[in-house]
Amino acid sequence: MALHADNAEDHAEQMIVLSQRLKGLVERETAHFEARTPHEATVYIDEKNKLATTYRLETARIAKNPSLMAETPTELRTALRDETLDLDKALKRNNLAAATVRKLTEGLVHAIADEATNTRSRMNGYGANGRVSQDDAAIAITLNRQV
Repeated sequence: MALHADNAEDHAEQMIVLSQRLKGLVERETAHFEARTPHEATVYIDEKNKLATTYRLETARIAKNPSLMAETPTELRTALRDETLDLDKALKRNNLAAATVRKLTEGLVHAIADEATNTRSRMNGYGANGRVSQDDAAIAITLNRQV
């Protein structure tokens, strides 16, 4: 989705608003990550993805055609640069918080898997002599499709 601006000033103003909205969502998501409630951040996914896609497309379009912003007044250029830097800071903080949550989640999953492996009852299969095996060796099982 591209922005539809009347002129360079309008384009800069729209980019500032877009940056502010995206930064706001990223900061709210980060707050949930830092509060260890990442599941509550899922409500922002769709809107954040739409805004991020629009932002990415617009910045690529401006890079490809700098004349879109050539007539932008200096104060708007400065404001847009400042918003861009603020968004970048928010994204870096978000990435750090997301990495921490990911590491904690992966550690929890591994701990649960290890505990499940250690506590499940051992299945004993039949040995070569037709008796139930008493060792902890792995056993093979065969499944068929008959009921």
